[in-house]
Amino acid sequence: MSKILAAALLSALPFIAHADNYRIEHMDPPLWWTGMHNGALQLMVHGPRIADLEPALAYPGVRIASVERVANRNYLFVNLEIAPTAAPGRMDLVFKRDGQAVHYNYQLLARAAGSAQRTGFNSSDAIYQVMPDRFANGAPANDNAPGMTERANRADASGRHGGDLRGMAEHLDYIAGMGFTTVWPTPLLESNSPAYSYHGYATTDHYRIDPRYGSNEEYRAFVAQARAKGLGVIQDVVLNHIGDKHWWMQDMPMADWLTYQGKFVPTEHHRVALQDPYASEEDKRNFTEGWFVESMPDLNQANPHVATYLIQNDIWWIEYAGLSGLRVDTYGYSNTAFLSRWSGSVMAEYPKLNLVGEEWSPLIPVVAHWQEGKRNFNGYESHMPSMMDFPLTDAMRRALAAPEGAEHGLTNLYETLSQDYLYPNAGNLVLFEGNHDMSRIYSELNADDGLFRMAMAFIATAPRIPQFYAGTEIQMTSTTKGRDDASYRRDFPGGWRGDAVNAFTGAGLSAQQAAAQAYVKKLFNWRKGASVIHHGKMMHYGPEQNTYVYFRYDGAKKVMVALNKNATDIVLKTARFHEMLNGVRAGVDVISGKRIALDGEVTLPARSALILEIEQ
Repeated sequence: MSKILAAALLSALPFIAHADNYRIEHMDPPLWWTGMHNGALQLMVHGPRIADLEPALAYPGVRIASVERVANRNYLFVNLEIAPTAAPGRMDLVFKRDGQAVHYNYQLLARAAGSAQRTGFNSSDAIYQVMPDRFANGAPANDNAPGMTERANRADASGRHGGDLRGMAEHLDYIAGMGFTTVWPTPLLESNSPAYSYHGYATTDHYRIDPRYGSNEEYRAFVAQARAKGLGVIQDVVLNHIGDKHWWMQDMPMADWLTYQGKFVPTEHHRVALQDPYASEEDKRNFTEGWFVESMPDLNQANPHVATYLIQNDIWWIEYAGLSGLRVDTYGYSNTAFLSRWSGSVMAEYPKLNLVGEEWSPLIPVVAHWQEGKRNFNGYESHMPSMMDFPLTDAMRRALAAPEGAEHGLTNLYETLSQDYLYPNAGNLVLFEGNHDMSRIYSELNADDGLFRMAMAFIATAPRIPQFYAGTEIQMTSTTKGRDDASYRRDFPGGWRGDAVNAFTGAGLSAQQAAAQAYVKKLFNWRKGASVIHHGKMMHYGPEQNTYVYFRYDGAKKVMVALNKNATDIVLKTARFHEMLNGVRAGVDVISGKRIALDGEVTLPARSALILEIEQ
């Protein structure tokens, strides 16, 4: 199949007969599939004066439903209807005028068996996030690919360092061995900016993997390799904006392709305006149409051609690469009506897939607004299955970092979790200890090993989908004051030849780092087989004595989690937990394997997390 896809991309080149002035420079999407839920396909055709030509097609089961011309004559939008009976094959798209013709060999591929019913990530999974450029450099030869303006310079904390697809592929065994089941790389699409291109959130070509990471086919092979090792892959997508070096910027398709008619107007980030009953229309517009920075032009998804392009692009990558889900950057900043259409369209093609959006707010109602099934007062309907749980992440980090006896310590964590009723499906939210935009949790917790383990235990056992940021397992550090991306995104040790420390093998790690890594590995490998954590209910008890106790349970099993934030041991009377522990004599510590008595009282060591499988 991979050879067929590679051949399709190579063969889909225009053949020009007697047409010195006409050529096709871009055809997006570059190929498509038969048997899709939606039989409509809009082709964006780009080339000098291409709109002067008239497209024609003769292929069984496929017809040109309409042709749209816009003010820029270098663009033509061809709307195809692909019938369920259409067979895979090559279509000769002909663009004609006055005896001149441009032929484009467009390929329809057979959809992979079971593609529509693929299962996305869920609460049985644990996600491992990596920044590809900072994880591992498996192919130094592609560090400075032809045509890419920024050169690799590992000495530059904000420059490209050379990590790539091969590097990630070479360490899939490490990720799987740590107990994780899903990999989320930050964006891999071409980001051909002259500086700061490594983060990938400034796309310059939506249908091309950045060659400094590898090729489209290498990406597809990486996903297949991951799948063979029991790992799904989530693609990070950016709907809101592009990079200012995107090829569109050299020849804008339409005057309203970007917001504010292509003029830089910064967003003021008034995210609550979209749900605020007192909000001004200007604040609402500025939030969704304002630009992050001048180098990231904001896309106008109210333009139906922009909307269709983005929807088709994400479906294309799911189908082409065999993805297990999408993570959507800066989700709420996009046009709200578009987001409803986008999420509905993707889920119609893949009803069992999972999508998770980023809405960076500590306010539960702001995040809940976007999840599928939420009854919003303004009538907004979303089809987004999951969101990143910023409110609970924020509460956890603050609760553990707060001084002993602080007003908003563990009680704040407990009270935040108690508001799960505000979400349509709290168990499908993604809870994380950190990510590439946040200070490292070990540093945030003042380099306290005990608090670190408490955070890991909570992430692993809370009723959520856990997400982990590469390097946390070895307690990587960062600055904690102000925004300092470079410190959050340091290279994973061992990913480059000659690294003095190699976290993949353990060479050079301190004793504490090695122990932390072993703890995370033990914890998440246990979680992988703990169905009661995946799907069980939860009962928790209000924090007392600076401790927090909760249970995960189903009809067959129970797990007790007890967090002790004190600097001293604490003895708890088990009678308080009689609803869960009635008749229970002991439990087994999932980390140490020791049997712990529960028939009267239980001692919680200082600064610790105790996770017990209850004996039934």
